[in-house]
Amino acid sequence: MRRARPGTNGRGLHVAKSLSSFRYMTFDVVGTLIDFEGGIKDCLAAIAAESGVAVDGEEALGFYREARYSPEAQRFPDDLARVYLSIAPKIGLPAEQRYGERLRASAAVWKGFPDSAQALARLAKRYKLIAMTNAQRWAYEHFADALGRPFHAAFTTDDTGTEKPDPAFFNHVFAFVEGEGGRKDDILHVAQSQYHDIGISRSLGMTNCWIQRRHAQPGYGGTIEPERFTEPDYHFTSLGELADAVARKAGL
Repeated sequence: MRRARPGTNGRGLHVAKSLSSFRYMTFDVVGTLIDFEGGIKDCLAAIAAESGVAVDGEEALGFYREARYSPEAQRFPDDLARVYLSIAPKIGLPAEQRYGERLRASAAVWKGFPDSAQALARLAKRYKLIAMTNAQRWAYEHFADALGRPFHAAFTTDDTGTEKPDPAFFNHVFAFVEGEGGRKDDILHVAQSQYHDIGISRSLGMTNCWIQRRHAQPGYGGTIEPERFTEPDYHFTSLGELADAVARKAGL
């Protein structure tokens, strides 16, 4: 396990700012705070059990990733109904619309990672937390409930009209922070997706923190693989580790 230290990241590279210098933390939600892979696998497993078959969850995530990032993709998680119909024949499940709607609806009960809510509550005592999610607003409201509603503000794909890694999504957040008298340099961006968050945040000049949720598993699971890996400024395998690092820096 690598943990960044003030002045260096987990691989010895320089970090320009210490954790105590930020006023805001922005968060990817689905995959970083909410266990969407577990939610999808649980729903597919339940459908499979009712259908008298078995599914390989990791294999299903691979098919999901391909379907989710196709040219026909719609806004998430409404798109899960279409995705299900695409992947069902490949994993031996019935390709019926009712099951697609069931997968879509399952987003409302996806759980946070075990450390998410507590770590966010700790971080909210020192920073203004901002959610940045490619999910639609209806789903975000369920996610926020599951996480204890720790956010100072939230931006969804409905609010921005686009999805990360589009820089326009980030620009909405920059404008909000500037409206409160802050600057981009006041933000630490926290996320698990190299493709959606870490690479683009680096190119936009942000300091970032990679939460490597799949550190014990191979591959990228349900998240699209980036063209190239971006070395993060901070690197942890859980959100709890980030909260612990903040506490150590503050001498708590």
